[in-house]
Amino acid sequence: MVVHQQGQRRGRSGGAVLAVGVAAVVAVTSGCGGSAAAGDDRTPADPAAAVRAAPDRLAATGSAQARTAMEMATGGTRVTIRGEGGVDFKNRMGQLLVMLPADPAGKEAHQPITELLVPGALYMKNRGAGVPADKWVRVDTTTLADGNLVTGGATDPLAAAELLRGARDVRYVGETELAGTKVRHYQGTTDIGRAAKTASPGIKGALEAAAKGFTTDTVPFDAYLDEEGRLRKVRHRFSWVNNGVIDVSSTTLLYGFGTPVTVVLPASRDIYAGKIAG
Repeated sequence: MVVHQQGQRRGRSGGAVLAVGVAAVVAVTSGCGGSAAAGDDRTPADPAAAVRAAPDRLAATGSAQARTAMEMATGGTRVTIRGEGGVDFKNRMGQLLVMLPADPAGKEAHQPITELLVPGALYMKNRGAGVPADKWVRVDTTTLADGNLVTGGATDPLAAAELLRGARDVRYVGETELAGTKVRHYQGTTDIGRAAKTASPGIKGALEAAAKGFTTDTVPFDAYLDEEGRLRKVRHRFSWVNNGVIDVSSTTLLYGFGTPVTVVLPASRDIYAGKIAG
């Protein structure tokens, strides 16, 4: 149920890293917002600047809880992979529990995958594909053709925020409410290469890899910022090639700001060094 990434780049170390069953699930299964009122004196003077500043606002806040949803569509088939956990934006670390969708073929459902997110690396437990249940897989995200924007089945919330540093053509849509909090809705596109140039050190390498691996650097987004400028929700839309073109809509929801987040990396003896099934 797991396939290798292919079609975007070849000959790059790590370019065939397994995609956590995302594309395989697709193959087998073959925001809210309002309009900005005319003359609204709350309209930001520079919408693009407000969006680009969001990652720094998160770092200043420290940490948050996160929910993710990655919807993938190809050939009329659509599946959604969900994740939940916490992110330390100050120290650039996080942990997610990623849940794959049920297998319509009736096979036993895959257990949730635990993912640890750290600068330059992704750790996965309960990975499947021949990896013992008690072992972790470590992936160098700087060698991934997508920089782990798609591979892990959930766009790293750190990367999702850092992508906004490349925001351009941003327009303010209007004020709305998200989970009881007033937020400002922005739409625009971000440039992966531009974001990589100004990204935080821990995310920079992965975004540089993504800038080289995607067919186009341009990524449409919807972002929702609260009154303190903190990112509450962001949706990015990618096109990814893996045995055909896959349209990906990746959504990250942030809440519970200040909630402590502890990430404990596995010991070297617990990291699987064997062959991963294709």
